[in-house]
Amino acid sequence: MNELFAVLLILALGLVVASLFAGLFFMARGGQDDPRKSNKAMRLRVTLQGVALVLFLLAMLTQA
Repeated sequence: MNELFAVLLILALGLVVASLFAGLFFMARGGQDDPRKSNKAMRLRVTLQGVALVLFLLAMLTQA
């Protein structure tokens, strides 16, 4: 079970990093539609960070 949490946590953290870079890319590019895209990407990043935190907590609680 711990291996499952480890794989899911690594996947979630990779998605957090990817959404962070996507949001930064949209912000740096500028333009008319990009503020909405960067805002959406940053909201996705916050959601994914929450998922990663919950996975981490579940992994710690089931390790006992």
